[in-house]
Amino acid sequence: MLEKIRVRKAAQHNLKNIDVELPRRKIIVVTGPSGSGKSSLAFDTLYAEGQRRYIECLSAYARQFIEQMEKPEVESIEGLSPAISIDQKTVSLSPRSTVGTVTEIADFFRLLYAKTGEAHCPECGRPVRSQTPDEILSRLGEAFAGRKVKILAPVVRGRKGEHQRLFERLRKKGYLRARVDGRMRELDEPISLAKTKAHTAEVLVDELDVSPAAEPRLEEAVKRALDLSSGDLLTVTEDGVEAVFSQKLLCPFCRVGLAELEPRTFSFNSPYGACPRCHGLGYLTAADEWGGAELTDEVCPECRGRRLKKESLAVTVGGMNIFEMGELPVARLEGALSSLPASQDTEPVAARIIREILGRLRVMNDLGLSYLHLNRSAASLSGGEAQRLRLAAQVGSKLRGVLYVLDEPTIGLHHRDNGRLIGLLRRIRDEGNTVVVVEHDEQTIRAADYVLDLGPGAGEDGGFKVAEGDLARILSSPRSLTAEYLRGEREIPLPAERRKPTGWITIKRAAEHNLKGIDVRIPLGVMTAVTGVSGSGKSTLVQDILFRHLTNALHKTRRRVGAHSGILGVGQLDKVVSVDQKPIGRTPRSNPATYTGVFGPLRELFAGTPEARMRGYGPGRFSFNVAGGRCEECGGAGVKKVEMHFLPDVFVTCDRCGGKRYNRDTLAVTVKGRTIHDFLEMTLEEAYGLLKAHPVLKRKLGVLRRVGLGYVRLGQPAPTLSGGEAQRIKLARELGKMGTGRTLYLLDEPTTGLHFDDIRKLLEVLAALVKLGNTVIVIEHNLEVVKSCDHVIDMGPEAGEEGGWVVAEGTPEDVVLEDRSFTGRCLKKALARTATES
Repeated sequence: MLEKIRVRKAAQHNLKNIDVELPRRKIIVVTGPSGSGKSSLAFDTLYAEGQRRYIECLSAYARQFIEQMEKPEVESIEGLSPAISIDQKTVSLSPRSTVGTVTEIADFFRLLYAKTGEAHCPECGRPVRSQTPDEILSRLGEAFAGRKVKILAPVVRGRKGEHQRLFERLRKKGYLRARVDGRMRELDEPISLAKTKAHTAEVLVDELDVSPAAEPRLEEAVKRALDLSSGDLLTVTEDGVEAVFSQKLLCPFCRVGLAELEPRTFSFNSPYGACPRCHGLGYLTAADEWGGAELTDEVCPECRGRRLKKESLAVTVGGMNIFEMGELPVARLEGALSSLPASQDTEPVAARIIREILGRLRVMNDLGLSYLHLNRSAASLSGGEAQRLRLAAQVGSKLRGVLYVLDEPTIGLHHRDNGRLIGLLRRIRDEGNTVVVVEHDEQTIRAADYVLDLGPGAGEDGGFKVAEGDLARILSSPRSLTAEYLRGEREIPLPAERRKPTGWITIKRAAEHNLKGIDVRIPLGVMTAVTGVSGSGKSTLVQDILFRHLTNALHKTRRRVGAHSGILGVGQLDKVVSVDQKPIGRTPRSNPATYTGVFGPLRELFAGTPEARMRGYGPGRFSFNVAGGRCEECGGAGVKKVEMHFLPDVFVTCDRCGGKRYNRDTLAVTVKGRTIHDFLEMTLEEAYGLLKAHPVLKRKLGVLRRVGLGYVRLGQPAPTLSGGEAQRIKLARELGKMGTGRTLYLLDEPTTGLHFDDIRKLLEVLAALVKLGNTVIVIEHNLEVVKSCDHVIDMGPEAGEEGGWVVAEGTPEDVVLEDRSFTGRCLKKALARTATES
């Protein structure tokens, strides 16, 4: 086996035909300025090719169900393993996705409850027991005396397949009818079922009037139904009321029968376990304006938000049902499982399942996620939390010989916990895997076995190898911007003085989630960092309470606000803006030019040229979204999709416009010798040089340059932008507006995806916002940002239930004096190092 991954002439995106040799079974950090080509190499080349080769080994039938990646622009790659990507973009927004499902711990819990759970009656709460055929017969006689009833035997319970052989066997045994997927069908007629879908089938054993005279016939029907279905029987009355009778479980007081416990009994994604009212969502749905279903904030009255049927919730392990177990924070759940009382019958089975669960819970603890609970919706997680959860699931899978590609796993992690993450990456490496990490964090770079530094700049100025090797070789590189910061030759300086607040707002008695009814004072007219370990209550305080309260008060929205008694001083503000990392658009038609408002003035500039005026073209002529100026062959997309069925869909360049999106007449109009298509293909830096004579365009493009996005193309499709790039584009749009100076800006981890040098540029932009009289609040772990703020609010001291307090507040110099503050301890070193270097 090759000991190295050899990449020859990688030219994906801005990579400049580079050759790279990476050692296998090592931790490799790929670093460099934002836009230098790190993700192009790690994700779009190594991961894409590793996944593509693996999928090509599968059958053509299997490949049609898998979204395949296109072949990267590279001459050859040798020594590549099957690849797994763990990035921050793949957070599921489905309401059915939870922390438990992402980590696969939910699967083990469903198995634990099915194999070892103690069933109780959902009506009276008493333990239930199995029934004999005689007891079932007696209950039928009591319950349905004088009534007509169908006796059915469940023979297929949610299994995929066509089931033709089963129906043929039943026909030969003399059965005439069966209820298939809820509809009565004749067995002597063809029953066509989709083999890829799950089906249910209950064969009709008999239909009779229950009376003493019919008791022998009823007894025979019960015996045959129980034999056919291995112990279960279903009755349906004339008015459609159904009841389950089972040899397995029965409440002797309420006479309620329960079906056999299976893992799917405890799944809210299965009709066998999901609450019938909300279908396992926990909340009611309503029709939206397009006729589809939309989740509301109204909790389901039947399951009370617990998602499962009452029968499923009546099963306990250690005195708790599966929902209650899932509500415990990971730290407490680990203790609860470790102390479960052992049963002689179930102990061997339970021990193996619990061992698997505890292994995953310990990894979550190591990754600083001890405050999460398994029922938490995946959509509510930050990108960093979601990535570390997927990492926890991968560690539990115990794979060998795999290439893992990670995107900034330290995002959202407090400096105190970085060492644990690095230890986990070493554990994955020691199991025989190769770990490639795209990272800017200094501690992670220093802990790597091998570092590849790309640059020297961004966009067209990047894509080259600047330095590679172990840490010592990187530090000795004269060309590496990263090395200059690591050696201390460059630094992010402390502000000359801390700005003084122009006013204060006060949040009173904040008590949402883990907040302990605290009062928090936030200064106005300065930059404030809200810090603390992951799960200490930062986002709850800033996003769930402060931001939502202010949007309701200032912008007349009606959002649900986290628990608090009020906020004083709101009248000092007239606007609140949250600059998050969500995509600026979901389709390739959305791009930085359209989002920031550059495209409008640019189209007006083209429409104002003599050529355009002579032809009668208005600004709309230069939009690729509107008929008239665009190429109608491809609809302004520049490419056409060719469906290949068993192979990945192929996008071919439109042969009419040559990928330029516009028709020939539109492209005949130029500004400074460039067409509208040429401008969309330019980097922001190039466009600024050509358009700086036009005040509106100069201002908007200038701001995009200032936030470090000069390398991004004006027409770059929104889905290809990283979360950090999307956030900076949103920040640039805000900076490009004419503000009042009374705006509060909220930023959640704005340093995501930023190199040391880009953080310096970002801080200059945020300082410019504050200089205009605005207030900036950042939720941040990066110590370079925290030390540059005027005020710090440190939450903690720990995560989850042990957090929710303000541990320290004041200037960074004040916070380092608080012994209980983990942020203060880390900040003390950062301030001391800056003082030494300066």
